Amino acid sequence: MSTSINDAEAMYSATTAAEKTVERLTAGEVNWARMPPAARRELLVRFAELVESNAAEWVQVAGEIKQLAPDSPLMGEEWISGPWAVLGYVHALCRTLELLESGGDVLNGIKMRTTEGGQLALEVLPVSIFDRLLLNGYSAEVWMRPEISENDLRATQGLGQRVPHETKGVALVLGAGNITSIAPLDVLYVLYADNRVAALKLNPITDRLRGVFETIFAPFIEIGAVEILTGGADLGAALAYHPGVAAVHMTGSEATHDAIVWGSGERGAANKKDGKPILQKPITSELGGVAPVIVVPGKWARSDLRFQAQHIATQRLHNSGSNCIAAQIVIVSSDWPQRDAFLDELRRALAAAPRRPAWYPGTDVRVRNARNMHPTANPVDGAGERTLITGLNAADPTETAFSEEYFGPVLGVAEIHGTGAEFLANAVDVANTRLRGTLGANVIAHPRTLKALGPAVEQNLERLRYGTVGLNVWTGVGYLTAYATWGAFPGHGLEDIQSGRGVVHNALLLDATERTVVRGPFRPSPRSLIHGEWSVSPKPPWFVSNRTAATTGRRLTSFAARPRWRALPGIFASALRG
Repeated sequence: MSTSINDAEAMYSATTAAEKTVERLTAGEVNWARMPPAARRELLVRFAELVESNAAEWVQVAGEIKQLAPDSPLMGEEWISGPWAVLGYVHALCRTLELLESGGDVLNGIKMRTTEGGQLALEVLPVSIFDRLLLNGYSAEVWMRPEISENDLRATQGLGQRVPHETKGVALVLGAGNITSIAPLDVLYVLYADNRVAALKLNPITDRLRGVFETIFAPFIEIGAVEILTGGADLGAALAYHPGVAAVHMTGSEATHDAIVWGSGERGAANKKDGKPILQKPITSELGGVAPVIVVPGKWARSDLRFQAQHIATQRLHNSGSNCIAAQIVIVSSDWPQRDAFLDELRRALAAAPRRPAWYPGTDVRVRNARNMHPTANPVDGAGERTLITGLNAADPTETAFSEEYFGPVLGVAEIHGTGAEFLANAVDVANTRLRGTLGANVIAHPRTLKALGPAVEQNLERLRYGTVGLNVWTGVGYLTAYATWGAFPGHGLEDIQSGRGVVHNALLLDATERTVVRGPFRPSPRSLIHGEWSVSPKPPWFVSNRTAATTGRRLTSFAARPRWRALPGIFASALRG
């Protein structure tokens, strides 16, 4: 009886809180609608100032949540995927708003080209001289959907800020529990791209960041455009189904999405089967998936094998593997003479990465289940959670490593036959048809191999049905690129949502985008220059093996808040020591 009473009290409390929140935000929407573009941009400027002044506390709290020592180089992850990502986005969005406000062209200075398949592609990295210096050798493009012409693009650019006084109601944002910039970036996108006011319900894992987030969002909270809440599933449900909430955006798992849309348990399964969602409003989502790394065979130096093994280890172990974009399946050629040498380097890289707790709830269970399901699972760090599973059969329809996102430090290896263009095409087929989700895919290939493949490279990048594709760079860099889009490949219905629907970030405020393609150097400097790659970038600060990542991340964050030439030498010096 007491349990029932407590449940009823909790539901009443959640319903009451939701009612009051929606009431306040509905009033705040009037203020948001009345704000001219210049005032909206000024809110962002104040927001950025508050992010800068509270960045150290933000990172400290994030590190405590993730059980990192304050002096750990891994704290660099929290600087880079926390306040640095947000500050870069805010400055990019301010530029877009300023151009819209003055009647200028949002695409001014953005290079455009037509891809091998005839799609319109916009270069969104580098954009500034500082991009060229700090991320030298890296580039990113946003590809529009095949049917979109340049005229179509220009007719819709600006999204919700084209007619700012026509606001779209209250949105619920269900925050992520893993990367701390996700929730703030999602709220900003809802405000400016969707032109809605926002209730941000934090994931309980990040509840301790509520104070920091309320401080940085103070300019929006003051006018009633944003509210930040903590609580359990009852509060999230009360807000999601409230008639005064016009839309929902969430970052999380496919299972959570389906529980919101269809309901839970047997009732939810029946609703899904019958096509009867209980959520009667639009929902956008970013839900992760099983991300591939396609390693194209070639003739690599030993230093190349070692560096790319560290690269892939980073893609799996960043944030202890608790990333929606973490690499899960490495696809290699069984005909590659250097296959065994590469896998040996991969084992060493996974084992040698700095020790850290598997902090995300349930990681131990997911790792144990993965090991129990695979006799070839090999713990690479003794008694720890890091696991390499070799010998996966790409043709096995029952292989759980292809369908279950481990969200932890477990990496699988699948082998297929072939070399050159044949291997790349077959690997793309495996990624598209065998792996669950479409958020991001990675391709690694030696520059000589890329040259030999010619147009087949871009043709196969185009065939990858993923929202972000990385060539010689982790797709996580796409997440960090302010003008890039972030989200699943378009086309998922609610009944088979996989990695979600819709995009965020997208600081150019473009409509009908298809994907982001990021490219990076195959080698770090100085080896890149020695071998003819025009890149002076050293080992990236997001690598888990980077010894100065925390210092570099802190300095990058300070620079993003106030870009200035005199700050560059300190950033370069720290990066080179990494």
